[in-house]
Amino acid sequence: MLKKAQASYNACAFFYFYNLKFTISIFIFCCFWRNSNAQELFAYTEPASNMAKKGMGFRLNNSFMWEDVGHNRNFQFSPEIMFGVSKKLMLHIEAFFSDKINQFSFNGGEFYSKYRFYSRDEIHNHFRMATFARIAFRNTFISQPAIDLNNHNSGYELGIVATKLKNKIALSSTVSLLHAMDNGANYKFPFSKKDRTAISYNLSIGKLLLPKEYINYNQTNVNGMLEFLCQTNLNSGKTFVDAAPVLQFIILSKMRFDLGYRFPLSNDLMRTSSKGFLLRFEYNIFNAFK
Repeated sequence: MLKKAQASYNACAFFYFYNLKFTISIFIFCCFWRNSNAQELFAYTEPASNMAKKGMGFRLNNSFMWEDVGHNRNFQFSPEIMFGVSKKLMLHIEAFFSDKINQFSFNGGEFYSKYRFYSRDEIHNHFRMATFARIAFRNTFISQPAIDLNNHNSGYELGIVATKLKNKIALSSTVSLLHAMDNGANYKFPFSKKDRTAISYNLSIGKLLLPKEYINYNQTNVNGMLEFLCQTNLNSGKTFVDAAPVLQFIILSKMRFDLGYRFPLSNDLMRTSSKGFLLRFEYNIFNAFK
């Protein structure tokens, strides 16, 4: 038990050391940039801010992952639709398609909701907090003890996210509880029942790279970001820590392209695929419904 606790502590210490080092570097670098706004549209995590009220968004998520053993490529396509129900509440509906079983097929979906309960807004500066819930349904074989509601498991997630934006820098931190269920009657959770629950904790850092000065909303924004994605199984104490650099383009304030690459820094909690690319296209419609 002491070994498990020590392993979890070491992984978390590693995670926060690199986060602190990167945060300090970004802060020093950004002292040379002024008079512009940052974006807080992260690729691998959701910020505390919501899309506009009465808005609707469409996403095409494409994940290209490589298996750690055998290095076979897995492709997952996930179309997603988003609704801005109010200024505090938004909803997502997502479907999952993949070629994991050597043929492209539908293998699940998820529902996601986020409620912003706190906001302190100033000019070019705000702090927001939100709670979120996710429930996912899968019909595929469960092959890893790490819980992944976007790629492997049926289950649910409950969490809280806090996001700080100031000028060109956006910081966002998320903590959530994950619980895995059986993937239907045909695919039971193959590990210990005690391994069904994990905690996820993430840190995302974003910076506006271009334009140097805003003239109008039609300018293309280029954002660079780095996200740290971490999960610890509450029974085994095993942890993985991933890093994901992302380059993002926002066009005409309503179209968005994300290109990210996720790779492990520490991989004590086994996964079949721990590294790969994310390619996303998003299109938003303002005042889409009454």
